[in-house]
Amino acid sequence: MAKTSRRSLLKVAAAGSVSAALGLTIKPETEAQSHAHHTGISGPLAQATVSFGQWQTDPPLDRLPVPNPGSRNTHTLIPNEVKIQAGGTVNFIIAGFHQVVIYDNGTEPGDINKTLLLPAPLNALIDDPNHRIYRGLSPAGVPANFFGAGIPAAAIPAPPQERIESVVFAEPGTYLVICAVIGHFNDGMFGFVRVLP
Repeated sequence: MAKTSRRSLLKVAAAGSVSAALGLTIKPETEAQSHAHHTGISGPLAQATVSFGQWQTDPPLDRLPVPNPGSRNTHTLIPNEVKIQAGGTVNFIIAGFHQVVIYDNGTEPGDINKTLLLPAPLNALIDDPNHRIYRGLSPAGVPANFFGAGIPAAAIPAPPQERIESVVFAEPGTYLVICAVIGHFNDGMFGFVRVLP
């Protein structure tokens, strides 16, 4: 075993002092700098998947010649209720002409004012802002200047009928999810996201 020299001890002490000094000068991230939307979570309640409308197969359906045969799409959320933990995500797999709209904790289907619709040409979409926390893409697109001068500055084209919208739920509670297409909501196209602490 080699003897420890004075020079070796001084090197170790100097390295330790430099490390300590660097540790004191590096500022930890402040609360304001922290980005909650970058915090990862895991486990069985980190995410859930909801089928938001589905294509029927009885009788057989050939979508190649008619990509969106509207009369063959169901107006259901499957499953009707999902459970995740706070900070978790729900992936809404949308099939057909649907709009995902989410209302805050405690909102019930009877609380939605179905008489509040967007102006034409989007007047098939419910526009009740009371307790609304998320409104997804318009399945019909949005005309230029629809919400006022320059909003949006250019027309937003209709999104694909098959798409995924992933939504994070930060706070515990029970959230109402609806299809804002008025006829679909009237058919009972709604469900719930239960968010646990």
